Amino acid sequence: MPATNISQLKDIESRVLWLASWMIHNANALRESEDGDVKVGGHQASSASLVTIMTALYFAALRAQDRVAVKPHASPVYHAIQYLAGKQTVEKLKNFRGFGGAQSYPSRTKDGPNVDFSTGSVGLGVAQTLFSSLVQDYIVHQGGMAEDDTGRMVALIGDAEMDEGNIYEALFEGWKHGLRNCWWIIDYNRQSLDAVVREGLFARFEDIFRGFGWNVVTLRHGHLQTEVFAKPGGADLQQWIEACPNQLYSALTFKGAQAWRDQFSEDFDESSDVAKLIASLSDDQLTDVMGNLGGHDIELLMEAFSEAAETETPTLFLCYTIKGHGLPLAGHKDNHAGLMTTGQMGSYKQSLGIRDGYEWEPWEGAASDPQALQGLVESAPFFERAERRLNAPKIDVPDELHHPKVSKMVSTQMGFGTIMHEIAKEDTPFSNAIVTTSPDVTVSTNLGGWVNRRGLFSKTVHSDVFKDEKIPSTYKWHQSSDGQHFELGIAESNLFLMLSALGLSHDINGQRILPVGTVYDPFIYRAADQMNYACYQDARFMLVATPSGVTLAPEGGAHQSIGTPLVGMAQDRMASFEPAFIDELALIMRFGFDFMQRDGGATDTDLLEDETGGSVYLRLSTRPVEQPHRTLTTEQQDQVIEGGYWLRHPGSNPRAVIAYTGVVAPEAIEAAGRLAGDVRDVGVLAVTSADRLHKGWAAAQRRRQKGDRAVRSHVETLMQDVDPGTPLVTVCDAHPATLSWLGSVQGHRTRGLGVETFGQTGTIADLYRSYGIDASGIISAIEEISPGRPCRV
Repeated sequence: MPATNISQLKDIESRVLWLASWMIHNANALRESEDGDVKVGGHQASSASLVTIMTALYFAALRAQDRVAVKPHASPVYHAIQYLAGKQTVEKLKNFRGFGGAQSYPSRTKDGPNVDFSTGSVGLGVAQTLFSSLVQDYIVHQGGMAEDDTGRMVALIGDAEMDEGNIYEALFEGWKHGLRNCWWIIDYNRQSLDAVVREGLFARFEDIFRGFGWNVVTLRHGHLQTEVFAKPGGADLQQWIEACPNQLYSALTFKGAQAWRDQFSEDFDESSDVAKLIASLSDDQLTDVMGNLGGHDIELLMEAFSEAAETETPTLFLCYTIKGHGLPLAGHKDNHAGLMTTGQMGSYKQSLGIRDGYEWEPWEGAASDPQALQGLVESAPFFERAERRLNAPKIDVPDELHHPKVSKMVSTQMGFGTIMHEIAKEDTPFSNAIVTTSPDVTVSTNLGGWVNRRGLFSKTVHSDVFKDEKIPSTYKWHQSSDGQHFELGIAESNLFLMLSALGLSHDINGQRILPVGTVYDPFIYRAADQMNYACYQDARFMLVATPSGVTLAPEGGAHQSIGTPLVGMAQDRMASFEPAFIDELALIMRFGFDFMQRDGGATDTDLLEDETGGSVYLRLSTRPVEQPHRTLTTEQQDQVIEGGYWLRHPGSNPRAVIAYTGVVAPEAIEAAGRLAGDVRDVGVLAVTSADRLHKGWAAAQRRRQKGDRAVRSHVETLMQDVDPGTPLVTVCDAHPATLSWLGSVQGHRTRGLGVETFGQTGTIADLYRSYGIDASGIISAIEEISPGRPCRV
């Protein structure tokens, strides 16, 4: 790159640092707040250490097809860069961390379409880039993208983020699936939230990544340091710098030139070449040299990025930086959440030649011609596209998903496997768009039939050795680039990050995928953060969690889930269901595949905001249940999707109402049948989605508070004819809070049955009896809260 452009990039770098710092200062010191003295916050020092790296990337090294996950605490730098590029408004900068303003951490859903990946939950944006690169390769091998259109997936990483275990779990999958076109750039400032990073950690990073086939580029010394090292005494100075403890280097950086001189006078004889070399430098020169680490040298960064761009090999850039570089906070161990004082900001502003009232002007105080700087920004390849988000057409979902219409006992897990196997038989845009993935539980979650027909995805063909050796096997898993299943290791973290990457393909790659991921229901907890992260990004996927609950009786408490329905109810941008019967499941899956593709706005009549779409969570079971002989009416089908319907409508004077969800349907039905001999009109409410019933009810209440008194939710309509004096018993194989709120809808006296303690081994009958969720337990609960004589059953 010509020297003139390097000079202009340095001017842009200066403007980015100023705008990022001023944005934070404005939010904390100048903007009026209704919260009084509560600090708005921001990370001036953590932003400063990445300014040079991000300037080199965004304004020179990156291409339009490249995608970036920005270190959370560098959000102000990101917003400043977007502002200079005309992609962000000054109003949002002025409202940084305010309601509707630029977000604390880059957010796809809150900041808008220019954010490639949301960050904030540390480490997850890093691993996301790896899986997004794997998904991009899948699209290429499936013929949905030309090789020339592929981009690099880039993560800007705080060195403390490298403590996150999910990063290393992801490395395994990257190695197994032939990762390429992925850059991870570590802002190695060696200071974390509470501490200074342990000595020698960089060497461990290098060993780990080289072991997984990554190219490791260490940028430790900038050009200024390298030039000084070439002088007499320079080699000894270099050795001293590389041996200097992180804490000492940070402390001396904060104290400044005289502190460096004092330290060198202690460590070197005054007649040594090092002492003479240091004495030859002015205070400003010495400060510049000691601060000229690799991550702050724009020329060195440009050279490294250019060289790495010549290969597809995943690359780790270990960039030495100083936290707070260029600011009065530089090096201080308290600078993580530290803020410059008004006096410090005033001095900083004056040093840049920025006039009062011109703080937000893009090129105020720049040494280069503003038009030249604007021209460089406008010509940056990364900003060539008017919109970062790509578009992919929706895929038509069949009007009906085929499922077994049998009278025998069938579990919802078995039904799921059969439905997927039926889809696999077809050769349609719909079946070809589905991609499945699982953390080594493909067979035990009934995806085996799908994989038999659709195969495992692999960039290279691998034969089935058992088949070649003529050994009979139920599973015939051919591995090729035509496969539609990603087999993952036992790491649920990777499952959700892969689902996130697959579920954003329509935006990132312009090719729509319908991802289906299976996992054991209790192990959702292992990756609850990753699941939340995927939904926060608005990734679209179908999560099939099975088996679930104490119904998985012989497996014991380690595999029995309790609170996962509550997770499903609380998770934003995800609709959760727990069907009991296969006909319900088929309807829900058909809805789910369509729901995953919706991106419209909510309407005044849509309490569930279904037109905005989202992901889907199905909680299934291994327990075979007798299937009802019925054909659901259109109204009943709609009610299944809305969250519930009357399996047995209560009569005019019901003794009780039983509401159940999922696999305990037989117990609810048995209890109602046993009661029928003694009492009349017992109602049985089938809840297919506690989540959607509750969401609709809550939305209706909010509408009524705002004056729309006539609005009614689905659950209110279901319960409106049930006398408030009728006892209500709810039952589920999960925490009773899943359904016990139903009593609040119309003021019914309610007893919630469920599971609140860790499970144990036993038969289903043993455990249901122990936890009081069998038919006898339901009847006893009705007797407990019912007025009058006991039931005779």
